[in-house]
Amino acid sequence: MVKFLIIRFSSIGDIVLTTPVIRCLKEQVEGAEIHYLTKKQFAPVLQVNPYIDKLHILGDVLAEVTDRLKEENFDYVIDLHNNLRSRIVKSRLRRFAFSFNKLNREKWLLVNLRINKLPPVHIVDRYLEAVRLFDVKNDGKGLDYFIPPEEEVALSSLPPDFRAGYIGIVLGAQHATKKLPVERLIALCSMIKQPVVLLGGPGDKNTAEKIVNNSSGAIYNACGRYSINQSASLVKQANAIITHDTGLMHIAAAFEKTILSVWGNTVPEFGMYPYKPGPDSKIFEVHGLSCRPCSKIGFDKCPKKHFKCMNEIELTELAKQANVKK
Repeated sequence: MVKFLIIRFSSIGDIVLTTPVIRCLKEQVEGAEIHYLTKKQFAPVLQVNPYIDKLHILGDVLAEVTDRLKEENFDYVIDLHNNLRSRIVKSRLRRFAFSFNKLNREKWLLVNLRINKLPPVHIVDRYLEAVRLFDVKNDGKGLDYFIPPEEEVALSSLPPDFRAGYIGIVLGAQHATKKLPVERLIALCSMIKQPVVLLGGPGDKNTAEKIVNNSSGAIYNACGRYSINQSASLVKQANAIITHDTGLMHIAAAFEKTILSVWGNTVPEFGMYPYKPGPDSKIFEVHGLSCRPCSKIGFDKCPKKHFKCMNEIELTELAKQANVKK
């Protein structure tokens, strides 16, 4: 038996992007036992992953979890977060450890000097690079997402207009500069000829209500009404997904959905674009802006105050692409 601990504390999308490492280690290393350390709020993303033998939860006191982890006597630690806390865990466990390269220097050069030294490599392949010494290869099967049976959402539970199919629009993103303004979302929804399900967390509920109240057509506000796994079920059953650069985008890729991704202050060159999505997927972004990318993460508002990266997205073409998916 070879006992691995994989570390990735957050967030939803980043954890989903580690699933090829989990699967490939389990299937390609003889006798591999896979443990995974993450935060409590993200545990549902992995709770029924069949390639994980044991899930560990990071609590408020780091020493408590490291004491428990020491008892497991791991052979190797695979650090796919590579931050201060993950380095503390590694140092306390005193096991052979492997980390992935975050390319922070290269991202800084692109954001601050517009010098692109980033390799044209998806982050999934950079995660897999961390385990190459175990002779693990990318199996080409893409991302995994497993929904507990009890959290599958039946289409019959939705309003009648939505049971024959719908377009999912993901409203959420960690920062405002990664999201279309609400007035543009209203305009987009009014252009889509199919029923629309708005997806997001409790923090997106008010934005969704504004869209419902000011748009024509059949629109259902699912924001804050469903768990992450239930939201994943709605993503899985959608005809197509329109999404910002956020976690549900990567869940949609795990289900090989057609993904129409909208990019604001961040850029696909960071390596976190949809991985092996469904056919007809397309990236929407505004090229040629001297101020983009303005951050590798995002801001509460546009530093230049014009927000051209989102205000100049071609909504007509975006809606056209969504309307062809039935």
